[in-house]
Amino acid sequence: MRIAIDWKRRGRTLAILIAFGSFLAFIDPYDATINLQPWGRWLYWVGLIIIGSLVGEASLWLVTKFLPPLHIMLQLLLISLAIALVITVVVVLVQSYIGPYVPVSYWITLYGLVWVISLALTGIGYLINRSFAHEDFVAQGAGDSARVFLERLPVKYHGSVLYAVSSEDHYLRVHTDRGEELILMRLTDAMRELAGADGLQTHRSWWVASKGVADTRRESGRTVLVLKSGAKAPVSRKFIKAVREKSLI
Repeated sequence: MRIAIDWKRRGRTLAILIAFGSFLAFIDPYDATINLQPWGRWLYWVGLIIIGSLVGEASLWLVTKFLPPLHIMLQLLLISLAIALVITVVVVLVQSYIGPYVPVSYWITLYGLVWVISLALTGIGYLINRSFAHEDFVAQGAGDSARVFLERLPVKYHGSVLYAVSSEDHYLRVHTDRGEELILMRLTDAMRELAGADGLQTHRSWWVASKGVADTRRESGRTVLVLKSGAKAPVSRKFIKAVREKSLI
C-alpha cells in the first residue's frame, strides 16, 4: 500500500527547521562551533535541529502509543528530554572529531544546556503544528470536514466513516468504522473543525456523527447512543433536546 506523504507540510517544516538552525549558527550558543568555518557552523546546527526533529517525531509516536494519556505539558517535557539525550550523544561524538573534546565530567552539564534549547524548540514546534493543522483545514474547506478531520489519523483511517470523538484528558479517541485511534487534540478544537459535518455534541466529552448511531438505550436512568462500533456515547440533559431534534432518540 502506498502511503500518502504531505510534501507541502514537510517542505514547510523543513524550511522552518533550516531557519532555526541558521539562527543558532549565527548566535552559536555556548560557543559550540567556535573552531569551525561559517559553512561548517551552519551544517553543525542545522544538522542537529533536523536530527532533533526526527527524534521528536519518534518520541511523540512512542509516548502516544505506549503511555496512557498525559497532560500536554508533561508530554512536551518527556519529548524534550528524549531529544536532549540523543542530541547530547551526537554532540559528544561530533566534538570528539572536530574538537574540542567534551570530557566525561562535563556530559551532565552539556545535557542540561542541550535540554534548554530542546525544550524551547519542542514548544515552538507544537505551536507551529497546531497552526499548520488549522491552515490546512481552512484551505480544504469545511464542506467535507469529517474527511478532512480523519486525515489527522494514520493512513489506514483515511476514507473511513467517522462515528464519534470522545475526550480523554488532552487526547481525543476517534471512533470510526475501521477502529479507534487516540490523537492529541482538544474536543473544542475538534468540534470547530467538524462544524460542517452531520453530527452534534451529546455530552461535555462527546461529539457524535448522525450516521454513527445504531441504537438508543436507557441505562441506569440515562440515555446513551450506541454507536455502530458498539461503543456507547452518553447523552447529558444539557444536550438531550438537540439530540431529539436530530431524531436520534
